[in-house]
Amino acid sequence: QLQVVASGGGLVQPGGSLRLSCASSGRTLEAYAIGWFRQAPGKIREGISCISGGDDSTTYADSVKGRFTISRDNAKNTVYLQMNSLKPEDTAVYYCGVKHTPSCGIDYAVDLMYNVWGQGTQVTVSS
Repeated sequence: QLQVVASGGGLVQPGGSLRLSCASSGRTLEAYAIGWFRQAPGKIREGISCISGGDDSTTYADSVKGRFTISRDNAKNTVYLQMNSLKPEDTAVYYCGVKHTPSCGIDYAVDLMYNVWGQGTQVTVSS
């Protein structure tokens, strides 16, 4: 059974960077679309980025476009989210998910389209 684990969160100052990882133990993620979501206190979970299986095409929400980069390393069965120029409003618990379909598509930000989730990693942006 496919399982993924999210890691890499922490406390960072505004303007700083973090790299989150979404790793599968033993099974390749190459054919899967992997999405990153985040949930801040009192807010709904927000889909922020996705990388498609196969062609590795990427999609970003406007709130992170130009600051975050999603990528994958198939040899390590890991998808990364590089987060630069972090802002206090980026503070949230970040989750990675495995999508039902191999492509991100227009519904990449719909969490019901994902059937495997990591446990979440806290990102706090504060001075």
